[in-house]
Amino acid sequence: MPHLGPTELIIILVIVLVLFGVGRIGKIAGELGSGIRAFREGLSSEEKPKENEEE
Repeated sequence: MPHLGPTELIIILVIVLVLFGVGRIGKIAGELGSGIRAFREGLSSEEKPKENEEE
Protein backbone atom coordinates (compact mmCIF):
# COMPACT_ATOMS: atom_id res chain seq x y z
CA MET A 1 0.00 0.00 0.00
CA PRO A 2 1.50 3.34 -0.98
CA HIS A 3 2.22 5.90 1.69
CA LEU A 4 0.03 9.00 1.55
CA GLY A 5 1.80 12.13 2.69
CA PRO A 6 0.27 15.43 3.74
CA THR A 7 0.42 16.85 0.22
CA GLU A 8 -1.56 13.93 -1.22
CA LEU A 9 -4.13 14.15 1.57
CA ILE A 10 -4.64 17.88 0.94
CA ILE A 11 -5.13 17.25 -2.79
CA ILE A 12 -7.70 14.53 -2.04
CA LEU A 13 -9.52 16.84 0.39
CA VAL A 14 -9.68 19.64 -2.19
CA ILE A 15 -11.07 17.26 -4.82
CA VAL A 16 -13.74 16.00 -2.42
CA LEU A 17 -14.71 19.57 -1.51
CA VAL A 18 -15.04 20.51 -5.17
CA LEU A 19 -17.13 17.45 -5.98
CA PHE A 20 -19.53 17.52 -3.02
CA GLY A 21 -19.40 21.00 -1.52
CA VAL A 22 -18.98 21.98 2.12
CA GLY A 23 -22.68 21.76 3.04
CA ARG A 24 -23.15 18.29 1.66
CA ILE A 25 -20.01 16.96 3.37
CA GLY A 26 -21.27 18.26 6.73
CA LYS A 27 -24.62 16.58 6.15
CA ILE A 28 -22.96 13.26 5.25
CA ALA A 29 -20.70 13.45 8.32
CA GLY A 30 -23.71 14.13 10.56
CA GLU A 31 -25.62 11.17 9.14
CA LEU A 32 -22.59 8.94 9.54
CA GLY A 33 -22.21 10.00 13.18
CA SER A 34 -25.87 9.35 13.96
CA GLY A 35 -25.63 5.95 12.28
CA ILE A 36 -22.62 4.99 14.38
CA ARG A 37 -24.39 6.22 17.53
CA ALA A 38 -27.48 4.12 16.71
CA PHE A 39 -25.28 1.08 16.05
CA ARG A 40 -23.56 1.45 19.43
CA GLU A 41 -26.90 1.87 21.21
CA GLY A 42 -28.15 -1.28 19.49
CA LEU A 43 -25.12 -3.22 20.64
CA SER A 44 -25.41 -2.02 24.22
CA SER A 45 -29.14 -2.77 24.38
CA GLU A 46 -28.50 -6.37 23.27
CA GLU A 47 -26.01 -6.89 26.08
CA LYS A 48 -28.46 -5.82 28.79
CA PRO A 49 -31.17 -8.36 29.68
CA LYS A 50 -34.69 -7.06 29.27
CA GLU A 51 -36.53 -6.79 32.58
CA ASN A 52 -40.09 -6.98 31.25
CA GLU A 53 -39.47 -10.05 29.13
CA GLU A 54 -41.72 -13.02 30.04
CA GLU A 55 -40.29 -16.52 29.87
